[in-house]
Amino acid sequence: MPERTDIARAVFEAYRTNDRALLERLFADGFSFTSPYDDAIDRKTYFERCWPERKRIAAHFLEEVVETGGRVFVLYLCHLTHGRQFRNVETFDFDNDRIRAIHVYFGAAYRDAPFENSHRPKRNDNDSPQDRNP
Repeated sequence: MPERTDIARAVFEAYRTNDRALLERLFADGFSFTSPYDDAIDRKTYFERCWPERKRIAAHFLEEVVETGGRVFVLYLCHLTHGRQFRNVETFDFDNDRIRAIHVYFGAAYRDAPFENSHRPKRNDNDSPQDRNP
């Protein structure tokens, strides 16, 4: 069985290489995804809502990948194609060697290196996907 940290890294590799089939194989039956904007959405909704966002990502830099208590934590810096950057943490829960759930915790956003300390308006259904992520 592969290491769970390697499975979590493979999610980011799938985004880098545009490999949806890899993600499909990594996700367990009953997969769910939670973020500040998504409350335990299912696999189908994840691929409709989140997978298209890959086009905005220039690169992920995995800073920490740690397993503890059967859960993998990934701290990463994401560079977007339009120059903005943000740092998030994702947790990965498993059923054996497949991902059962991902939880995302939004962190700091940066533009041209400095921390963006601006107050953002509340998200509504008219917000573009670019407004959804930090």
